[in-house]
Amino acid sequence: MLNGLNSQEILVEIQKVEDQEAKLDEMWSDVQSKAHPRWLWHAIDHHTGKILAYTFGDHKDVVFLKLKELLEPFGMTRFYTDDCGAYERHLPSEQHTVGKANTQKIERKHLTLRTRIKRLARKTICFSKLDKMHDIVVGLFINRYKFGVLV
Repeated sequence: MLNGLNSQEILVEIQKVEDQEAKLDEMWSDVQSKAHPRWLWHAIDHHTGKILAYTFGDHKDVVFLKLKELLEPFGMTRFYTDDCGAYERHLPSEQHTVGKANTQKIERKHLTLRTRIKRLARKTICFSKLDKMHDIVVGLFINRYKFGVLV
């Protein structure tokens, strides 16, 4: 089904956010075994808590740069993060605030995801077998329950 999807038929709706401030964070889960971590990088609106963008990959700068590219149409001027090195290397210091005080909402979203999707729970025997299926399951959940998109 996914292999036959025509990218020209996909509708993407980008809405301007009122305040151009975002909280960024990443969370890990495992695929196949604990030796194969998979990272979800995502951004939420600082004031409303709505998810703006997300991407999957490993814990490297190139995946963060994909997320940053997804955020460009929103015109973000301020970013709140933890002390992950990728943020410090790729966000201008005058637009970047590091600290746990401003990342509580996004950490709460992590807990919600881990509670609702068993394969994200840290102590579980339920692993996805493929990166692709892991990304699809988590992506479908986010699109359905956070964006309201019926997939």
